Amino acid sequence: MTGLQYMSGFGNEHASEDPRCPGALPEGQNNPQVCPYGLYAEQLSGSAFTCPRATNRRSWLYRILPSVCHKPFKPLEEGHLTHDWDEIEPDPNQGLHTLCGAGEPRGRNGIAVHIFVCNTSMTDRCLYNSDGDFLIVPQQGKLLITTEFGKMLVEPNEICVIQQGMRFSVEVFGESRGYILEVYGAHFELPDLGPIGANGLANPRDFLVPVAWYEDRQVPGGYTVISKYQGKLFAAQQDYSPYNVVAWHGNYTPYKYHLEKFMVINAVAFDHADPSIFTVLTAKTTRAGVALADFVIFPPRWGVANNTFRPPYYHRNCMSEFMGLIKGHYEAKEEGFQPGGGSLHSMMTPHGPDADCFEKASKAKLEPERVADGTMAFMFESSLSLAVTKWGLQTSNRLDKNYYKCWEPLKSHFNPKYK
Repeated sequence: MTGLQYMSGFGNEHASEDPRCPGALPEGQNNPQVCPYGLYAEQLSGSAFTCPRATNRRSWLYRILPSVCHKPFKPLEEGHLTHDWDEIEPDPNQGLHTLCGAGEPRGRNGIAVHIFVCNTSMTDRCLYNSDGDFLIVPQQGKLLITTEFGKMLVEPNEICVIQQGMRFSVEVFGESRGYILEVYGAHFELPDLGPIGANGLANPRDFLVPVAWYEDRQVPGGYTVISKYQGKLFAAQQDYSPYNVVAWHGNYTPYKYHLEKFMVINAVAFDHADPSIFTVLTAKTTRAGVALADFVIFPPRWGVANNTFRPPYYHRNCMSEFMGLIKGHYEAKEEGFQPGGGSLHSMMTPHGPDADCFEKASKAKLEPERVADGTMAFMFESSLSLAVTKWGLQTSNRLDKNYYKCWEPLKSHFNPKYK
């Protein structure tokens, strides 16, 4: 797909209009008595009106018809979405799971991890999430995503964020699959850099926002608008395309980011840095430094630390860690962790390198080395204790019940006479 244009920046005030309608953006105000081209003004709010200016999120859309023009919503019995985390008994064991979460959207606090598999494009159908934001991580196949703000092409090794309330459709070009992190009650932000300084990790300029694109298209056979509302799907019918926004401005937008743009910061003397140093985006809680969800990546980089066990260390965490693999071989588990799979390390459940990785890394000659070339692993980390759904645990061939065996060959190297 060629010819798509974007604007750069994270959380910026952007303005865009379809070049077919120059001057579609009103000058000097948001809601004139009569908008240019006879358009309707519609505000999409991503935060409370009274939020401080630094955290206030909203965009003004100038569209051919307002979003209110549809028939009533009806329940849609499709898909495997849920927020009922009590449908199965909690299980703290390590394992390969495909769906989990905690919290619930009505209380505006929680997350869910979804796996998507798709081989058919959405035709005359769109979806919007009333519950929260979607962070989409394609693992196989590219996605052409049409939104009210314009179009984005998102390929493996890229991510995109579709924020709460934004309507979108997905066109695929064959078999596609990937991961989705959904957050309720918070939006993703860039993490604070602290002593790192002004630059590093994910730089704001590398986030891309679509430019305005519209279609003035009637759909006599009916256009289906799907709403994910309180964990359930509902569908309403209308007779026109929702992508009729001729111009827009604001700071509440969809966006995408290429993971190769990430500026890796790492240890250059000794010891292994905590994985938080690889955080791309964070959705904060009200407690300082505690995330509702972090999106963390483990990209190709140099390892140079001396007198150090270089792979990830053994660990018990007060956070929940859902690991996924986009491509390659994860350094701590080169076998058995496949692209498209996932592992859930539950709160305070111990985890770390498999036995083979430990033995090799303990004896390796410590020279500067490339780490994770050809690989992109990631982690959804949350301060919530995640539950795995029945769909994730009980559907055949989805759970690796022998996962724990990767640690069984670990043996004691204890030597009380060590000097």
